[in-house]
Amino acid sequence: MNKISKTFNNFADSLVIYSQRYGKISWLIFLIIFAFIMTITFNFPAQSTNKPQEKTEIRGVWLTNIDSEVLLKPETLKDALNRLADLNFNTIYPTVWNWGYTLYPSKVAEKVTGRAIDPHESLKNRDFLEEIISQGHRKKLRIIPWFEFGFMAPADSELAKRHPDWLTQRQDKSVIWWEGKVHQRVWLNPLHPQVKNFITDLVSEIITNYDIEGIQFDDHFGYPADFGYDETTIKLYQREHSGQLPPQDYQDKAWIQWRADKITDYMNSLAQTIKKRQPTAIISLSPNPYTFSLESYLLDWQKWQEKNLIDELIVQVYRTDMNAFDWELSQPELQQARESIPVAIGILSGLKGRPIPMVNITQQVEKSRHQNFGVSFFFYETLWNISNESPSYRRRIFREILQSANPS
Repeated sequence: MNKISKTFNNFADSLVIYSQRYGKISWLIFLIIFAFIMTITFNFPAQSTNKPQEKTEIRGVWLTNIDSEVLLKPETLKDALNRLADLNFNTIYPTVWNWGYTLYPSKVAEKVTGRAIDPHESLKNRDFLEEIISQGHRKKLRIIPWFEFGFMAPADSELAKRHPDWLTQRQDKSVIWWEGKVHQRVWLNPLHPQVKNFITDLVSEIITNYDIEGIQFDDHFGYPADFGYDETTIKLYQREHSGQLPPQDYQDKAWIQWRADKITDYMNSLAQTIKKRQPTAIISLSPNPYTFSLESYLLDWQKWQEKNLIDELIVQVYRTDMNAFDWELSQPELQQARESIPVAIGILSGLKGRPIPMVNITQQVEKSRHQNFGVSFFFYETLWNISNESPSYRRRIFREILQSANPS
């Protein structure tokens, strides 16, 4: 190739001299010959940005402040990161946005909500995210902050109280959405210009101010399908549909896709902003399986992947039935994504009041690995602290299954 390049350079120099002597017609000759040589010399297929990448296996865990104390004390957090690194985890997804607050000092949040940080006593006079980054990087862990609540907020939060016009609603104008029949939530409207500006500013702030590997969004980066009948959304729909109102059937396929596409449009804009500020930042997404994600939360992650809006995908396959787990892993959208970007399976390691036996977790890790998927566990506290099995036993098994990981 070097010999060809040298010959071509010499030839091009000769043509330039020739053109100076004999005029513009020689430039036409030069361009024709240039195109011909480029074709035969570099006759390679176009390089797609969606081509398969060399991927490091994802071995992640989510850290949250819900039913967990890992983030509440610097010493506890440090011990947790040391232990995770020792067990061969390589990626940490710490929550940074939930309950209507940031968990790190934020001027953007302060301007919009009146508070720069979650008022929990344990977060006063500290920046837990900086602690995670500093300690995690010393242990060679990737730190990818997780926007846990996405467009969701508590109904009684300052965010919801101060900006009721930012909320989306049902046809009956109700805004309350019950999470687990316990918590009253509301949903910010991702089609509202000020909501888009707020979320974009939050993400830009954290990408700019912290030495992180990326940012993660999840299933809350859409909204429940029975919402979307707010004034902002209806006016936008009418403008694009000759004044017609949206379908009364919120499950109407065209209506679902229209709203999903609008969220995709916003994600496209947000991804551009992220890459402009930090070109190497990983945009990670952790949604539900595809059909449920689209039809229930208007999040069309397959389209996001096809449009190259995400760099990493972790699908929440929280199934206890192994046949159901296998079926989800076989879905074409998941298989297709794996050919283009790093993909992992979100595995439920337990919930408060719902422990998961280690044998189940091990089987799901093996099944995921068998299909070249990485793994990430929800959530830290249930790895070994919330369980019917002893912490020492569970840590030993995690060590065994993660030490046998694909080379990183």
